[in-house]
Amino acid sequence: MNQSSSQDSNSPESGTADWQDYGKYRGRVLHREKLANNVSRYIVEKPEGFTFQPGQAVELAIDEEGWREDKRPFTMTSLPSNPRLEFIIKSYKTEENPQHDGMTEHLGRDVEVGDRVIFGDAWGTITYRGPGIFIAGGAGLTPFIAIFRSLEQQEQIEGNRLFFSNKTKNDVFLQGDLFRMLGRSAVCTLTQETHPDYESGRIDREWLEHRVDDFSQNFYVCGPPAMVEDIQEILKSLGADPEALVFEGKE
Repeated sequence: MNQSSSQDSNSPESGTADWQDYGKYRGRVLHREKLANNVSRYIVEKPEGFTFQPGQAVELAIDEEGWREDKRPFTMTSLPSNPRLEFIIKSYKTEENPQHDGMTEHLGRDVEVGDRVIFGDAWGTITYRGPGIFIAGGAGLTPFIAIFRSLEQQEQIEGNRLFFSNKTKNDVFLQGDLFRMLGRSAVCTLTQETHPDYESGRIDREWLEHRVDDFSQNFYVCGPPAMVEDIQEILKSLGADPEALVFEGKE
């Protein structure tokens, strides 16, 4: 899930799961490691009875005094069949991103192996509907990871492409996994620096026109809200079917 979305922690509109049940499950952090600039992988106990589909998320909070009510949406990046849950989470500094109220900063800085998190039932509208182009901005990649892993497991990943946008090369994560699964169909672009191993530029109309021949296929889009909105409008103006655009919040 793209955790860059700002949400009121008291809003019953967050996600599609029952807001009162967000603390239904608890799990201990079994492992954590840094993947990129402010991005970490967390392996968490999988509670009995918890199920999800690739691409879905949960409302998650830190099981600690003062933090249990501060929940945010995060996507499971592991496969549903895995005995453990994996989350890949980007931390945001409060002084630069006050809308996050310090939750992801505290998670990235202070939560260690043995600490617990609490979360509710899985929800989300980003599910696989057939081959297409996946467009991700930063942490917006996370809903696509389990989808790609599931497709690879089923030997059905062929025919899909990924456009992955980040500010700098130090922000890119899971590049090896993406190239292993998708090969040259995975394209990473940088918006704030140039590097010989990456493409450059924002994913805008011109960028897409140079790389996409068929706009009648499925498009999966996830990232900062402004980026998602802009890309949706660009795709529709280039002939994409609105019904073939998959993004969080779409009914």
